[in-house]
Amino acid sequence: MLSQAVQDYVKSIYKLQETGTVSTTEIAKEMNVSGASVTGMLKRLAGMGLVDYNSYKGVRLTETGEKVALEIIRFHRLLELYLKEMIGFPLEKVHEEACRLEHFISDEFIEKINALLGDPKFDPHGHPIPSKDGVVPEFEEITLANVQTGKIVKISRLSDTDAKLLGYLEEMSLVPGTEIKVLDKAPFNGPISIAYKNIQKIIGSEVAGSIFCRID
Repeated sequence: MLSQAVQDYVKSIYKLQETGTVSTTEIAKEMNVSGASVTGMLKRLAGMGLVDYNSYKGVRLTETGEKVALEIIRFHRLLELYLKEMIGFPLEKVHEEACRLEHFISDEFIEKINALLGDPKFDPHGHPIPSKDGVVPEFEEITLANVQTGKIVKISRLSDTDAKLLGYLEEMSLVPGTEIKVLDKAPFNGPISIAYKNIQKIIGSEVAGSIFCRID
């Protein structure tokens, strides 16, 4: 059984390495810890075979490390969906609550949740849930801010980095599955006029940048 700290580091590295090798500075910022703490943990993770670490080149997860990360992410996203669908937690609170729970449940428990939810493919924010075998579906997305005027798109995913923004989007019914038409876009990253569910709204470009739409 891996410690909570090890699980948190592995999950954070997985998230950060989407853009390449990860530096200790990036990890320290993501986890709000000191650089010295990160260096010590990376050496420990390397000794466990979970990362390839070079103090000059940075760190990446090994195949074993990625497998561990995807298992943790599976637990986390299934818990988020359970909290949302079965208990009624608002979107802005499911991430934090799932972070608390994900370290203390068994494989058997999470698979019971998975069966109860009907083997879901996406969490309540629209992020794909890794399969039990560690497979994550891939598809193209663009942000609502980059959708052309006049186009009709469907929300596929919301950024979950800002809980208050998630609360706002849920209150506005701007959630995964909602179909939106872009009516107008002001120049120079100005506000965007949209229509959905017989509603017309004007949202800022920053908000639109946190809403992702799938390209089929």
